[in-house]
Amino acid sequence: MKASNSQPSAPPEPPTLMAAPAAGIPVNLHSPLPWSTGLCDCCDNISVCCLTCWCPCITFGRIAEIVDRGSTSCGISGALYSMILCVSGCSCLYSCFYRSKLRGQYFLEERPCTDCCVHCCCETCALCQEYRQLQNQGLDLSIGWHGNLERQKRKDCCMQAPPVEEGMKS
Repeated sequence: MKASNSQPSAPPEPPTLMAAPAAGIPVNLHSPLPWSTGLCDCCDNISVCCLTCWCPCITFGRIAEIVDRGSTSCGISGALYSMILCVSGCSCLYSCFYRSKLRGQYFLEERPCTDCCVHCCCETCALCQEYRQLQNQGLDLSIGWHGNLERQKRKDCCMQAPPVEEGMKS
């Protein structure tokens, strides 16, 4: 019997490839999905915008913990981001890697330009957009990956149908 994994996968499965009837060449029937909000929609969530402007390491740490599915903590990712920012000033090169990873998990478009270009030109807007994207997927970044798993377990537990009792038999 196979042991169950305690960490269910949050992102949706990537689209499947199917063979085209005439040519027999695999064709992706889905194109990448658009982001749920625009890059410059920072004012859609003022609290995240302010947090990102003053403490981008926290925003990045929260994003990284979710994207890494809890394998790294918010604190460690945020500290590494801060260290790279202080030493080189190029934390955008680190954070653009996570944007690419996020896009891969949720099959999102690479827009408005490449991930590194977005982060190098407008780091704050990119982090805010990624944070909003994860929120719009139903995740609460403030409680981390494991907190979201627990919340999902509680929700699933309450959503199960009660057992049905059999009626009287004649």
